[in-house]
Amino acid sequence: MTRASLDKQPHEVASMFDGVAENYDLTNDVLSLGQDRRWRKEVAKAVHARPAEKVLDLAAGTATSSQAFAATGAYVVPCDFSLGMLREGKKRHAWMPFTAGDAMRLPFADEVFDAVTISFGLRNVQDTDAALRELYRVTKPGGRVVICEFSHPTWAPFRTVYTEYLMRALPPAARAVASNPDAYVYLAESIRDWPDQPALAARLQGAGWSKVAWRDLTGGIVALHRGVRV
Repeated sequence: MTRASLDKQPHEVASMFDGVAENYDLTNDVLSLGQDRRWRKEVAKAVHARPAEKVLDLAAGTATSSQAFAATGAYVVPCDFSLGMLREGKKRHAWMPFTAGDAMRLPFADEVFDAVTISFGLRNVQDTDAALRELYRVTKPGGRVVICEFSHPTWAPFRTVYTEYLMRALPPAARAVASNPDAYVYLAESIRDWPDQPALAARLQGAGWSKVAWRDLTGGIVALHRGVRV
């Protein structure tokens, strides 16, 4: 198996990410033309982690995204279901409490975290609504969620160009730099088929989150969704 189906079977998606773990961060940097670094900075601002807070970074991969939260003095738990990603992350950040976990059945007690966040991983979960409910379950009352995910460009002409890039330009580019190009074909398809900004906001509300809002980045290529557990 080299490419996960869009049924998003957890073992298939985990296996796919295991296969690209070593060069994943570099590949993302190349394919996003460096925008992924800016997006991570915006996530860190939105999460606004504070000293001694407990932060869950779900779908953390190698924990590149976790470093900004830890730098504030927060206690950060990088969690992912790809053991390959976790092993690679542990090589780089041996001091971090990497945890293997499925977004639909998180291995944490109720109301543990002050903030929960997931970047570019929610669309790879088989049951999005179950994951949003699990994030809600492990968040303390008054705690917050931040979701950074690929979305739908808001300007129609740009949306057409972007879709063409995803389906035509991204796979050849991935073949040049990625260890498993088929994984990036899957990722392109999952981005194209993902709900738009209002639809994801509605799903957050359906999972119990309050004060749901979003902000577009890079013309809507990416959207930052936020919510609060009351």
